[in-house]
Parts: sequence; structure tokens; C-alpha cells
Amino acid sequence: MRVAPRQFVFVLLAILCAGLCCGAAAQIKPAASEQAPDPLPSASPAIIASETTPPSQLAAESSAVELLRSFNNSDVKFDIRDLMEILRDRRHEGWVLAAYPDPKTGHPLIGAGFTLDLPAREHPQPDSLNPHPFLEPSSADLWRASGLDPDRLRAILDEYNDRFSMWKKKRFRQKIRTLTPQITDEDGTLLLRIAAIQAIYNARAYCRNFDQMSASQQMAMSQLVYQMGVNLARFDEFLSLLNDGKSAQVADASLRSAAAGDLEYWRSVQHSLMQSQWAKLYRTRAIAVIAMLDPAYADSPAMAEHFVSATLRPAVGHRRRRRSASLNQVASNSGNSKSTAHRKRARTRAKRRA
Repeated sequence: MRVAPRQFVFVLLAILCAGLCCGAAAQIKPAASEQAPDPLPSASPAIIASETTPPSQLAAESSAVELLRSFNNSDVKFDIRDLMEILRDRRHEGWVLAAYPDPKTGHPLIGAGFTLDLPAREHPQPDSLNPHPFLEPSSADLWRASGLDPDRLRAILDEYNDRFSMWKKKRFRQKIRTLTPQITDEDGTLLLRIAAIQAIYNARAYCRNFDQMSASQQMAMSQLVYQMGVNLARFDEFLSLLNDGKSAQVADASLRSAAAGDLEYWRSVQHSLMQSQWAKLYRTRAIAVIAMLDPAYADSPAMAEHFVSATLRPAVGHRRRRRSASLNQVASNSGNSKSTAHRKRARTRAKRRA
């Protein structure tokens, strides 16, 4: 079949266009592969935590950290460095730069008794007249608020768990003074400061009149919270006298001076603590803390401690008499009585012969 020149031109143009399209497609495909985005990086632990942790809990953690970091020395009447020095003293918490077990709970402690594995806890405010809330962040939050690396905390806990499984609590505590330090002295000081700030914050939640207290009384309350934590809520009589007893004591002191009424009030508060099992078991520590509640403590700390020491008696340990010892005593007495009777009969026979 004969193709017309015009048709031939159209066919030739169609062939050329098809070739150009195929060549362009071949060039575009590798270009697209070169410009393809890189695969997404693997999620970091922080991202994973944020995905698995409820937003409300993350908000609470961040707010707790911010509250602790926003503390000013002028928020209290005493110097927080003085409180830290007291807590580092062996009469109180001591100072160990490696994780060691709590003598009762077995929880890992470090520095001046800083607990390393506590979770964040709910602590409702039961006192409707106290608007100040409690702050109970996790140990990890406090660690982060101190400015320390979270990875170091995980490494310390891993090593602690290995040692605890190998030594158990009793042997572990026997080795406390031989442990290699896991944090520096500066790290321990940072942890102590942030934990002391939390104790001050919660002392306000326990005591309505915290801001009206003297410097030594504020320090005493902060020490109690640091040492007991949430367990202080069990001291019902003490907290009741602390918060509700002042108005009753002062109202009843109509014929006395305000100073006398105030002294009587604080004496009742001190006495309620002296009756506690904590004061009897930790007598030396309790004397130092309870004495600070004395309104005249600043005038004579030694006299205030002497008053508490003379009143607070140590716990009395009742010893059980061993059954074997009592049986031995009975046998000994029985043997002595038989020997005595034998000697009497011998003397009687000797007299008759004479």
C-alpha cells in the first residue's frame, strides 16, 4: 500500500514522539529515586517514653520538676545549707556515695538516704483548711530535677540489683563502707538539695502554720518529712495538735501570757512525738529534731535538747529467758537439795553412833 507523503510525515512524527516520551520516563525514574527521602530514624527512648506515658502523667512530672527547680532560699526562714549539713551527719542520714539497701525496706539508697527507685505517688491533701498540695514525684524525676544523667541512674540500679541478688540485705549492709563510689560528692549534694526542697514543700502541706513558725521549727518539720516521707501522715495525734491544738491552747490561756500559752502548746506537740515508736527507736536523732520545736531553741539549743533527752526514754528490750538455762537452773537446784539432805542424814547417823 502506498503511503501519501502527508501521512508518512504524521507517522514519522508519532514515532519520534513515542521515543522521546520513553527516554524522558527513563530519565525521570532514577532522578526520583535519588530524591527519595531517607528512612525515618529509630525512635529514641525519650520518644518511646512520651508515646507510652499518658500525657497527664508527663505534665505532672514536668510540673513537679519545675516546682522543685523554682525554689528560692527566701521561701524559708532557715538556710537550706544548714539543713543539708544536718542530714549529712551520722546522727541523721549519713553520707554514702554508692547505692546501699534501706535496713527495713531494702530499697536502694544513696547519698544522705536518697531513695533511688520510688515511683510517682498520689498524696491527697486531707486537711480542707490547708490549700497547699503534696508533691510526690518519682525518684527518676528528682534525679532529673537535680540535673543528673538518667542513664547513670539506670546503671546504678542495675548494679545494685546484681549486688542485692548476690549478697542479700544483711551482707550488703555489712559492706557499705567498702563500696566503690558510684556518684561524686557534688552529685550527692545536688540530690540532697532537691530532696530537701521536696521535704520543705511537703512540710507546708502537713502544717497549716508553716510560714508563721520560727526558723528552727521549720527546719524540724522539714527534717521529719525528709526522714519519714508519706509515713508522717500516720502520726495523727501529732498532726492534730500541730494544726488544731494551737487555737485551743491559746484560747484556754486567758489568764496567762501569750508566751506561756505558746510554750504550753509546743510542749504538747513535743510530747506527742516523744510518745511515738519512732522517737524511742531512733532516740538520738529524735532528740535533735524534737528539741528544734521548742520556741526558745534559738536562745539555748543545748538546754532544749537536754529537756527532750531527760523526758524521752529509750525503748526497753524485753529479754526472753532461755528454756535450757531455766532447766539447767532447776537441775542445779535439785542437785543441791539432794546433796544437802544427804549430808544431814550422814550427820544424824554419826551422832547416833557416838
